[in-house]
Amino acid sequence: MRFIIHLLLSIRPAAYRGIPILTINPLVSIGHFLILNNTGHFRDTMHTIVSSAATIGISAHRVDVQVDLSLGLLQFQIVGLPDAAIKESRQRVQTALRNCGFRLPERKITVNLAPADLKKEGSLFDLPIALGILAAVEIIPSNHELLKSALFLGELSLDGAIRGVRGILPIACDAHKLGAKTLVVPADNGHEAALISGITVLAPRHLTELVAYLRGEVTISPTPSSTPPAGFSPLCDLRDIKGQAHAKRALEIAAAGRHNLLFIGSPGSGKTMLARRLPLLMPPMSYEEVVETSKIYSVIGALPPASLITERPLRAPHHTTSEPGLVGGGSSPQPGEISLAHNGVLFLDELTEFRRRTLEVLRQPLEERNVTISRAHTAVTFPASFLLVAALNPCPCGYFGDSRRACSCAPQTVQNYLKKLSGPLLDRIDLQVPVLSISYETAMKSTHTDTTEPLSERIARAAQRQQARLGNGIWNGTMSAAALEQHCILTPKAEEIIRRAFDKLGLSMRGYHKVLRVARTIADLEGVDTLTDVHISEALMYRSIDHTLQHQKI
Repeated sequence: MRFIIHLLLSIRPAAYRGIPILTINPLVSIGHFLILNNTGHFRDTMHTIVSSAATIGISAHRVDVQVDLSLGLLQFQIVGLPDAAIKESRQRVQTALRNCGFRLPERKITVNLAPADLKKEGSLFDLPIALGILAAVEIIPSNHELLKSALFLGELSLDGAIRGVRGILPIACDAHKLGAKTLVVPADNGHEAALISGITVLAPRHLTELVAYLRGEVTISPTPSSTPPAGFSPLCDLRDIKGQAHAKRALEIAAAGRHNLLFIGSPGSGKTMLARRLPLLMPPMSYEEVVETSKIYSVIGALPPASLITERPLRAPHHTTSEPGLVGGGSSPQPGEISLAHNGVLFLDELTEFRRRTLEVLRQPLEERNVTISRAHTAVTFPASFLLVAALNPCPCGYFGDSRRACSCAPQTVQNYLKKLSGPLLDRIDLQVPVLSISYETAMKSTHTDTTEPLSERIARAAQRQQARLGNGIWNGTMSAAALEQHCILTPKAEEIIRRAFDKLGLSMRGYHKVLRVARTIADLEGVDTLTDVHISEALMYRSIDHTLQHQKI
């Protein structure tokens, strides 16, 4: 054995540099290979680091993929709190390297995903693991500048093709914070990453293409920065809704001040049509809102190709939706409908058909504007600043109190139907509006006065007043109690009206604050600073159904 090794070392090392050489060292398993380094000596261990990233919620965290090749029993293990998809990377990476013509060294391969206490999920670490192995055996230069300055993300097919992954946008947004100048992502994700300016994006299609680039044999042009296309506005307008002036006024107030809204009325009165037009009235999304909303859709793989979410989302889950479907959940926490409605509208039609327990989970997100999902190894927080719009019928048959059709429900049936709604949930809804059936004359009347455009302009001016007074991202509907005392100055007559209403309507302190917030928005729509008796009276009018519902006297 010594003779064979001395014979091999006596031959010019350069001729065999990097070539696997069979050894029968009794301390090593038969079939292991030793690698010659650049000086012609055998290397007992090889270690490289390739950087990547993982998303927790919608935040990116740097992950160093550490690859170590050492003498020992043949095995390929991945440590560092990986999930099942990452553990399966062993088979994908081994097969992809073999099918691309790269021979794996017959050594003990250990991959550590650092930091080890951060749970990693998904298949996006396939590419950095493969590159770490290739760098360890010097098929690609381990000191290449790109390996030091870039984050590598991508799933490998068995033939070496680089497949797209989810959650690229949050990583692109946080790349500079993670100390990266360049992102190397799958070609399918290139345009998504390039939506964020200030970062260089390389998007190879195949592992061999990237290896050739790192060896200086080919060039890969950076993906050009792309401007997200303008959002598409649906072909609907307030002019489609005949009558219902009272409900349209409530839409205006809700859009201007971010006030939660409840419509109650008979089937066919227009509740759903009204609710679906609310996003059109809301001010355009800021760049920060666009990016934050798009991150959520990127995490679940629902971001449109080469586009950001530029229109305020409208989510309308079915009443059979479960609690995890509404607020998010799963063994690997994913955002639910309330997070997908972030910076937009969550519309719950047929509110009383939802399970009461499902509705109760909305209470905390409505107050805190985010939702935290806790699991054994992690707690993930998703943003959930949405505008809640709900609609319901006044009774099971839908016609209780209707002037044009008699109700067939017994009084006790109506009470049991309305008891599905809890007082604490109703207390979090600012505007509670009756939607009455319209007459034939109103339905046939042709009018174009209630169009979306003039209302949107008035709402935008009211929004500007709020942002100047409260700061970006804070609206009248989310104003704190301290800000209420500072910015809701009442005239003596207005103060007397709300004092009497407090006792007569049985308002809680939360309900009292809701009245002040709505009155503040009404004043902003008129462009005035002081709240008068007119503003307070109109705001109280939108709490009357709350009082009626809680006493089951509709």
